[in-house]
Amino acid sequence: MREALNQWNFVIAAYAVTIIGTLAMVGWSWLSMRRAERQREKARGR
Repeated sequence: MREALNQWNFVIAAYAVTIIGTLAMVGWSWLSMRRAERQREKARGR
């Protein structure tokens, strides 16, 4: 008897990797934007 693989495990894993990666990139971009804004304000002398 041969057991078929359940593809839903792979689908769920792919969605999880995509969502986690997207959230990581959004967080990284947001932190970079905040840092750049701070540097700009510092350069303007405010």
